[in-house]
Amino acid sequence: MRHGHKWGNKLRGCGFRLTIGREAIVDILSHTNSHMSAEDIFFALHADSPNIGLTTVYRTLELLEKNGIVSKYEFGHGRAKFELTEAYGNKPHHHHLICRKCGTIIDYSDFMEDELAYLKKTEAGLGKKYKFTIHQHSISFFGICEKCGAS
Repeated sequence: MRHGHKWGNKLRGCGFRLTIGREAIVDILSHTNSHMSAEDIFFALHADSPNIGLTTVYRTLELLEKNGIVSKYEFGHGRAKFELTEAYGNKPHHHHLICRKCGTIIDYSDFMEDELAYLKKTEAGLGKKYKFTIHQHSISFFGICEKCGAS
């Protein structure tokens, strides 16, 4: 096991052990650009780690989410999707475009200058109005992709 990982330090700091299953799940998420469901992760693990059950995958994802290592998204496909958070993954901060027809998920991080200014202003305004310290945000846009719109 590679105990030097930032996420491993986070778990140990919260009193959790670094198990082979936890490391395997984070390893799968760190080597994909896809948004994976628990079932996707389970099947990806199964060839190398057939002893890790689906229940363990669900419990591990819940633990990783509670500790800010994994983000969980409900994109309306009937199954939650997961990816490593910006602090622990390889992806920069990004938003999502989700096709309601085919389920394609597009990550985008090439924000327009006015979009960044608007988000900063919105966060500051919400924080002040509700006396709330915002640490991060998640934005998803739902619609129809180019391929589905053409058909």
